[in-house]
Parts: sequence; structure tokens; C-alpha cells
Amino acid sequence: MTAPLLRVENVSKRFGGFVALDNIDLDVAPGERLGLIGPNGSGKSTLVNCMCGTLHHDTGDVSFEGRSVDGLSAHERTRLGMARSFQLPRPFASLSVADNLRVPLLYTGLHRSGAESSSGELDDRCHDLLGLVSLSHKAHKLPRDLTQVEMRKLELARAMAADPKLLIADEAMAGLSQSEVKDIVSLLIRLNERGVTIILIEHIMTAVMSFSQRLVVLVSGRKIGDGKPDDVIRDPEVERAYLGQ
Repeated sequence: MTAPLLRVENVSKRFGGFVALDNIDLDVAPGERLGLIGPNGSGKSTLVNCMCGTLHHDTGDVSFEGRSVDGLSAHERTRLGMARSFQLPRPFASLSVADNLRVPLLYTGLHRSGAESSSGELDDRCHDLLGLVSLSHKAHKLPRDLTQVEMRKLELARAMAADPKLLIADEAMAGLSQSEVKDIVSLLIRLNERGVTIILIEHIMTAVMSFSQRLVVLVSGRKIGDGKPDDVIRDPEVERAYLGQ
């Protein structure tokens, strides 16, 4: 049996008397496409922050490639191969689209790969990323010149600049049209086909169902579902607590 790329064991997190996470266990296999869903306040963001090092959990352990990452900072985990995109993209407003990729390339991607950060190497990698997310024609534009879906693609490209083994995509499709949602799902599947393991946090169920090989459901800080998407959404507890029908 293949060892998990990411393992979360008995992770709990409290904020005062509020239990945000209650003994969460989760394994993510190399190359997997995992959907993580749950209503607002279910603990999804808290779990992601504990996995990425933005928050420190109270109990339990998070390991990556068989190594505990507890005590490592967020940027140290990124350099190990864990990257995330954010629901609200915040690019460098005064930098071009291409330069928005050069910054994380210098800081994480080329650093971790051991490649020489020469101008030519940097330009080649930047060109590849722009092509991957279909933004080559906007390379010299400022972020304010991008459409909403292009902004989401730039956010994903910035995460991919870290050359991750695991990408956590946090609501990359919020506010997009149906055709734009399909475009982002297709992009995420292409990234997965390049060998990147992906955890997708999303409220748009059509996107989650078309993307995910496995579905995990959180409600009130507890994991109440974990399995094949079609089986999970038919679970009576999931229907009562999340889908409501």
C-alpha cells in the first residue's frame, strides 16, 4: 500500500471554548484529487491552516511525505512541497502578471528544485506557467487588467510557482459563471495530471463532484463523511447536516 503524501492524525483545535476541529484524521494519497466540503463554520479553513502551518493545532500531528511538519513555519512547509491558493487573490498590484510569478519562483520553486535562478531559467519557468494557465497573452498586463476568472488562474499559477507536490485550492471558483467554473475544473485536472496532488475546498457541488475522486465532509469540526463522492452525498448524516435534502 502506498504511503500517504499527507497525513493528519487526531488533530484538534480550540479557540477558547469553541471546538473548531475535533480529532480529525485524514490521509491524502500521492496523485489524489480530494474534495473537502462543509458548511460555513465547519472547520475547513481551520484544518487547511493547521496543515499549512498558518495555525498551530492543540493536539495531534500533521506529516508530509512521512515527516512530521509540526513546528515548521508556513514558508518551510511550502519549500517542502505544500502550496495553497487563496479564496481572495491578492497579487502584487504594481507588478505585471509575469512578475507576480517571478517573485514566488525566486522564493520557493527554484530554491527547492536547486535550479540556478538565472534570468533565462526564471523567464523559461515563468513562460511555462503562463502557458499552463492560458495567461501568456496577459504577461505584461497589471492584475487590474484581468477578468475575475483570469485572476483566479493567476492565483493558481502563483501557487504552482512553488513547484508543489500538494496543492490546496481554496474556493478557486467562487463567484464565477458556469462556463468559467468548468474552465477552472479543467485546469485543476490538468495540474493533477502533471503529478500534483490536489485538495479542493469548494461550495459549488457540480465542480466538486466532477473534480473529486474522493470526498471528505466536515460539519461542526467533525469529519462525518469520507469516501467515493456518490456514496458520501447519499449518506443520511451528510444529507441532514450539509446538503439539507
